[in-house]
Amino acid sequence: MALLFKVDDSRGSVWKSLFEQHAPDIDVRLWPDVGDPSHVRYFAAWQPPHDLPARFPNLEVIFATSAGVDQFDLVALPAHIQVVRMLDPGIAQGIVEYACFAVLSLHRQIPLYLRQQQAGVWKEHALTPARRRRVGVMGLGNLGVAVTQALRPFGFELRGWARSHKQVDGVQCFAGDEQLTPFLAQCDILICLLPLTDDTRGLLNARTFAAMPKGAQLINLGRGGHLIERDLLEALDNGQLSEAVVDVLEDEPPSPDHPFWNHPDIWLTPHIGANTSPDTAFEVLLDNLRRHQRGEAMNGVVARHQGY
Repeated sequence: MALLFKVDDSRGSVWKSLFEQHAPDIDVRLWPDVGDPSHVRYFAAWQPPHDLPARFPNLEVIFATSAGVDQFDLVALPAHIQVVRMLDPGIAQGIVEYACFAVLSLHRQIPLYLRQQQAGVWKEHALTPARRRRVGVMGLGNLGVAVTQALRPFGFELRGWARSHKQVDGVQCFAGDEQLTPFLAQCDILICLLPLTDDTRGLLNARTFAAMPKGAQLINLGRGGHLIERDLLEALDNGQLSEAVVDVLEDEPPSPDHPFWNHPDIWLTPHIGANTSPDTAFEVLLDNLRRHQRGEAMNGVVARHQGY
């Protein structure tokens, strides 16, 4: 039985070392040194090669090294191969840190003050109390819930929206298409943490922005495919939105002439909201491997019909 990692060399060596120390019975291999392909039962990667099932005839489980799996072609994978999301607590921590940084920066008007600094302007602006700032989170899975709970101590009015009904402490929850517009109308700051599926692709569009209060702000921590980039540019240029913090794009890295690079109302970061760390993810992965070996259900198994 072998577990094959297709990750960068530095992370691969850490994974291999952790397994050698804590689970030496598992044969860990690092791509492209696959050895006998028939021995590979488990595969871990950000994005596997397209011919994975044919290359490894006894493959049983693919572990995504990410919280999302939209980069996988789930339709092309045989039904007997399970796909498992990475439930690394370090990912949640990273997303929480980024979301809090972005929300607090927008709330305290830091983009405005940075523009003033660059222009040599010393001018104070009135502060809106946190209790009067409405923060909405799209996506109430593990990451969305973690973000709402981290924001609660600041006193923001918290809203949440998901495809299905949820209950989250301290959060007014909305669900489904019929409640999307009422939710958006109450979001001064909107955070996208949705999984990318056929239903959510392109959801951050002109209609969505028009439903938000004028001058609202956007934080996209989901996937680049959620955002219609030209619609964001138009919403910023006509004042419907005032600022955006964008960590993910459809095409990464963007071309040198991409309009987000130099837009005065966009903060652009290179998909650094959270990264899987072997040190924090190892116990979760090993637990799932042991569960599978015992014939038990694993945590984070992707429902093919939902896409997450």
